[in-house]
Amino acid sequence: EDHHCSFLHSVKGTTSKEDVRTSLVQSYKNVINGFSALLTPQEADMISGMEGVISVFHSDPNTIKPHTTRSWDFVSLLEGTSLINSGEELPQNGNYGEDIIVGVIDTGVWPESSSFNDKGMGPVTKSWNGTCQEGVAFNAAHCNRKLIGAQYYLKGYEAHYGPLNETRDFDSPRDVNGHGTHVAATVGGRRVANASAIGGFAKGTATRGAPNVRLAIYKVCWPVPNKTLAQGTACLPDDILAAFDDAIANGVHVLSISLGSLPIKTYYTQNSIAIGSLNAVKRNIVVACSAGNSGPTPSTVENVAPWIITVGASSINRSFSSPIMLGNGIIVEGETVTPIMRRKLHPLVYAGDVEITGTTTSKTTGKCLPGTLSRYLVRGKVVLCINSRSNRQASMEVNRAGGVAAILGNPFNENEIQVTPFLNPTTVAYLDGLNTILMYIRSEKNPMATLLPGKT
Repeated sequence: EDHHCSFLHSVKGTTSKEDVRTSLVQSYKNVINGFSALLTPQEADMISGMEGVISVFHSDPNTIKPHTTRSWDFVSLLEGTSLINSGEELPQNGNYGEDIIVGVIDTGVWPESSSFNDKGMGPVTKSWNGTCQEGVAFNAAHCNRKLIGAQYYLKGYEAHYGPLNETRDFDSPRDVNGHGTHVAATVGGRRVANASAIGGFAKGTATRGAPNVRLAIYKVCWPVPNKTLAQGTACLPDDILAAFDDAIANGVHVLSISLGSLPIKTYYTQNSIAIGSLNAVKRNIVVACSAGNSGPTPSTVENVAPWIITVGASSINRSFSSPIMLGNGIIVEGETVTPIMRRKLHPLVYAGDVEITGTTTSKTTGKCLPGTLSRYLVRGKVVLCINSRSNRQASMEVNRAGGVAAILGNPFNENEIQVTPFLNPTTVAYLDGLNTILMYIRSEKNPMATLLPGKT
């Protein structure tokens, strides 16, 4: 840290040593020989020209974002299942990850989740050198032989945004977002019976990849001020590097990171995950990252560094069927993970016909954008929305206007549906089905429809 302060002092001139230390945000010892600090553009340029300096870049809160079912049995890696076309039972031979320490860099953890119970697990391996960092609503008792460590990183976030609003998130490793808890449970959670999506949909047993691993949590993502959790989560690059730094020192064997950003020209010299993972791999730590959520368009894979194991999914071997029954008896295929109760037929309308005058244009009509639907024309009806930029937003708009259910058009292509959990009765139709419904509305004097309960 003193060495890093000397760099700062040389560019800040007459600034006192105390002020220099105040400007230092993070000082890294293991992941890189480097630091993050509050600098003017001129000071950053001066440091970048110094001998031995490889890279200087902005810790941009807008670059790295969180990513994210039945993954493990899809690739035949659940208990008792063999590797595809092989007699080898890989998980069993690895004793389901026993005494492997997996670090998860994400939004934190909800320690009370049944996925993190330590029943039947032995003492923590002596190689572990981490800590269970206490904070708001989180203390050492929340760690156990399964959840062996938890730390959080706020310095970079607060240097950019100011003090954390503690009505929005916990000043601790506790996860208010849910993404980090989901990721940690997917990697190494215990088997949990009677799990389901919202409202009991797809009830069954929650499974995981390696139930015997130990988990170490590193919380680096926080809510963006004045935005909802769905609208904005900030994962500051300098906080991410600090998490890498501690994970290396703590003795993790694997790092699981479901965060990322699209690679740009300076990816290898200025991306904190690429830089951090390179130095972790040099310490014999396996780094596995998600490929991102930006598909299916080309050139949207993230975390592309060759030293990272980048994991993506093109499809899954299940569907979440929730058909639409029209008044003429025709069944149109749709998909949802939202629980839907069987209902009677209701009047069916196209969103473009029930909008508030002047709220849409020829390019936005029919999309169920916020504030566009007329309560008078929508109340008690099923609404068909097409080409919405946000399916969840469209569903909420139909509910706001008093609609009983929403049918949404697939925003990608005719062969794929992004299955989204909705708070209100909603299903997503394929392109050909969407056209069938629209033609039915246009040709029928009193079009009717209902959504049938989903199943998987």
